[in-house]
Formats: sequence, C-alpha cells, structure tokens
Amino acid sequence: MSADLSLAAKHSASGEPGEADDRMRPLSPAEREWKETVYQRLLKVLDLSLLGGVEDKDARRQIREVCENLIAEERAPLSIASRQRIIRRIEDEVLGLGPLEPLLADKTVSDILVNGARQVYVERRGKLELTNITFTNDAHLLNIIDRIVSAVGRRIDESSPMVDARLKDGSRVNAIIPPLAIDGPTLSIRRFAVELLSIADLIQLGSLTAAIAQVMDAIVKTRLNVVVSGGTGAGKTTLLNLMSGFIPDTDRIVTIEDSAELQLQQPHVVRLETRPPNIEGRGAVTQRDLVRNSLRMRPDRIVLGEVRGGEALDMLQAMNTGHDGSLTTIHANTPRDALGRIENMVSMTGISFPTKALRSQIASAIDIVIQVERMEDGRRRVVSLQEINGMEGDIITSTELFAFERRGIDAKGNVLGELKPTGIVPAFLREVHARGIELPIDVFRTDASGAQFTRR
Repeated sequence: MSADLSLAAKHSASGEPGEADDRMRPLSPAEREWKETVYQRLLKVLDLSLLGGVEDKDARRQIREVCENLIAEERAPLSIASRQRIIRRIEDEVLGLGPLEPLLADKTVSDILVNGARQVYVERRGKLELTNITFTNDAHLLNIIDRIVSAVGRRIDESSPMVDARLKDGSRVNAIIPPLAIDGPTLSIRRFAVELLSIADLIQLGSLTAAIAQVMDAIVKTRLNVVVSGGTGAGKTTLLNLMSGFIPDTDRIVTIEDSAELQLQQPHVVRLETRPPNIEGRGAVTQRDLVRNSLRMRPDRIVLGEVRGGEALDMLQAMNTGHDGSLTTIHANTPRDALGRIENMVSMTGISFPTKALRSQIASAIDIVIQVERMEDGRRRVVSLQEINGMEGDIITSTELFAFERRGIDAKGNVLGELKPTGIVPAFLREVHARGIELPIDVFRTDASGAQFTRR
C-alpha cells in the first residue's frame, strides 16, 4: 500500500526490461576506464551550462554526438554495445543522478537505499534486494548527493552532515555523510507514486476487503476524524491518499506535509509544506505553524500527512472545534500505541495537562483508528479498524470493528489470513444513516467478507 504497491500492481519487473537490465549491468574495467577518459574530455569540449535550458532528449542527443566523435578520435577498441553502454552512463552522469538513473527509471522500485559507494539496495513489492549498482568512490557519491540537495537550495558538508530534500518527481530524499555516517555517505530515496492505487487494486491485492472499503467510504463522508497508524513503509500515506478520495468535491481541503506526497484529485485543495531552516539556522516553518495557520484559511477538512510532534495538540484542538472530517497518519505499531503516542506528542509542547483531561480530549477528537502493517511477504494490509468510544475512568475505550485473522504462512512465504468483521455494530452507524449515507449493517456481520464495494 505504499509507492511500490501502487506501481508493482500495474507494471512488470521493470518499465523496459531489456534497456533497464543493460543500464544496471556493471561496466567492465576497460569500459570504466574509457568512460572516465571520454567523460573528462567531454567536460573540456562541451559547455554543460548551455544544456540547462535544453529539453532532456535534445541534451542527450548533443552529448551522444560529442561522445561518439570523441570515442572515434580515441580509436577506442570497443564494440558497438560497449560504446552505447558508456555513452548512456555519461548521459546519466551529466544530466541525471549517475548510477541511480536506471533505478529511478524502474517503475517497480519503491525505495533506493545507498549504503556507501559500493552497496545499493532497492525495495520491490515490500522486499529488499541488493543491486549490482555501484559508484566509483565516495567522492562520486558525494557529488550526486550534492547535486540533489543544491537543486532545492540546501547544502551538505561537515558542518551540516544531514539533509532532507526532494527530487523533481516528488520523491523524498534523506542524505547523511561522514563523520556521522561511519562507512561513507548514505542516501535514502522514497519514491513518489505517480500512479495511484484504486480501491479495486487494493481489494485485488488483498490489502483490504470490499466490506471495510464501504465502511471507510461512509466514515469519510460522515466527517469522522481518522488516524491511520502503522510502521515505516506500512502504506499509511497510500491509504490516506485513497481515503481522501472519498471527500466530496464541494469541500475545501487544506493538506499539510513535511514533504508533499498526497495527490488529492478534488478541485478545491490548498497544499502546504514545511520549510527547513536555512544555512544560518533561521526561517524554519514547522507543521505546527502550518496547522495553526490553516485554521485561519476556512478549511472544511484538514489532512495532515503525518503527526510527529507538537502539532498533535493543534490538530486535536482543530478536530474538537468544528474541523471534523480531518485525516492524519502516525507511526505506531497498534491503535492503542497510536493514542499513547499522540498523548506523548502533546506533552512535547511544554503545556501541562492533567492526564484525564488530555485523554478525554483525545477520545473526543479522534473517532477512528485504522492500523496498517507490512508483513513478512512484503504485502501491506489493513489489520485493524477501531472505533474510539470515549472514556472509562482514566482510560480511553475503543471497539475493534475489523481485525486481520492470521492463519500462518504457506510454502512460498505468503502470510495466510483474512480481514474480517468482528460482528460488533459501531456507534457511528446511527450518524451515518442520519446523514443519508447508505451503509448496510450486514457489512459488520462476521460472514460479510463477500460484500461488494460500489463507489457512491
């Protein structure tokens, strides 16, 4: 349910198998030597700054022509296939991110993890794979990292050895270099999902059922406040994207994110993104600043990409003061942990609340917690949907409406199990029907797994 599922569901092992395989094939020692020779000569004879305003295909054509002439002048003893590989690598080096370009072109890759110059992993369909991609040395990798961060006005050096950035396609990037990264520069790229999953895709993949899809649709249209909880890479943002698709086109939506990933299709959407501090350490704009400002923007819905700090308090207050129907995600392993984390985040604001008063505010603000999980087979699944009922003494009470019943693992390593209703009818069903939204009570029956989802 993250970027890899949204792409892998629609593509085979790579966008263009033959070309992608060839681009990821390591150069031979002789090819590497000739590549460096031709590349250095190219830098001398071609003014690369002039390529900045040229379309990519035209720039690649110019580079290709110059490289072919240089190889001919050098009388390099190379086959046609070797020449093509060398020229393609030089094109990637000049116009792209060098050795990473074939991975960025592979539509099934959801994460690219560079652990130093000699080790590059990717994630496909929820599982990590070691690639044969390498960099020449740490300096080569540092140059690529610097190219990424400088494009967004950031810098990375010993005085500022960690940085977050974003590629042109929206992919999130994190880089950390020595002395903090002991074994060399480290780069992590979380791919941006260009093609979004539909409800039908998720049902086909086994990530959720038609019954719970009907319930999610009704929950959003009834303007209940929802928290999507899960671990790293569990598919929280993908599910949030999908659920936001149930928001009516008539609503004004304000989205707030650290790094813009949400792709809402409604006509009236205002997208806000945090800003890191500048080189002098000033000018930062946090999620909490944006949540506060969004309240002055007359939103019908606030969609917070992820709550991770003091903005939890402002989000709770917004949910409790007329901004119902809000959606957010949180890193937590269970719905109960999610509520506990929100409680801890509020304490990060420095404002002291009596425990019972704070928990009462959480119970009043949040209506639904949906838990997602990435399992051993790499699949992302909805594993729980719980309704928050209120307080009993000092404890927030909840009711689990859907739960994933696990039955084991088959011979191929696939997790066996089903997401089933628990048989409990939620308290919010009365409000759903009061708003004229159709949600059959049968979807909550324990034998409702065969329900059909129809978009209303």
